[in-house]
Order: sequence, then structure tokens, then C-alpha cells
Amino acid sequence: MRNTKPILLVEDDQVDAMTVKRALKDINITNRLDITHNGEEALVFLRNPENENPGIILLDLNMPRMNGIEFLKIAKNDDDLKKIPVVVLTTSKEERGKVDSFNLGIAGYMIKPVDYLKFVEVIKTIDMYWTLSELPD
Repeated sequence: MRNTKPILLVEDDQVDAMTVKRALKDINITNRLDITHNGEEALVFLRNPENENPGIILLDLNMPRMNGIEFLKIAKNDDDLKKIPVVVLTTSKEERGKVDSFNLGIAGYMIKPVDYLKFVEVIKTIDMYWTLSELPD
């Protein structure tokens, strides 16, 4: 990614989390990857002053306890969290989730391909976008 800030992955599926980790390694992204398993855990992590805020959040939508939309409703109304770019990375093709996500201020919405090589291309695209983007401090 464009700086040394960590990446926060909010993902409940262990296989998907390992796939993200592998894809980041395969394209030589060396930013630390922090993983939480639902929106509730992500908020606790983000609000802990001992944790460095991520440069980007990769967010799944379908999770137990607090899903991605519920997380976005809280995070995007929090002055300390709302500037952190969020890219939804989900298997959900549901239009409602996409519309709700963009209405809540996400930076992007990507469908997780089943094929690993296509998944790597999605991660490369996210990386390229954030490498070229100018973000507020």
C-alpha cells in the first residue's frame, strides 16, 4: 500500500483471511495486516489507543455479531474513524448492500473472486488505487 500504515481486515472467514494474507505477500505488500472477525471487534481495535490506525480497512459485509453495514454506520459517524478509507471486499452480490455501503461513504466495493489469480488482481487494483490516491492526514 502507499505508506507504512497497517491494513485492517475485518473478515470472519478464516480461509478468506488467509487468502488476503497470501495475496498481499504474493504482490510484495509489506504493510502489517491486522485482522478482526466482525464489526464489533473492529471498533474495539480501532478505538484502542495502543493500536495504530490503519491506512485502509478491507471490510467483509456478512459477519456475525456486527456486520459490515452496522460497522460502517458507526465508524463513518465517528470523527476519529470516518477518514479511514474503507473498501468492501465481499462475496455478496446483493444490490442493497452495495447501495448501503456507498451511502455510508465507502471508497470502493469489490466482489471476492473464487479464482485465486483473479483475487490477486483485485488486491493489486486496491493497492494501485491507494498508491496513487492522495489521502488527508
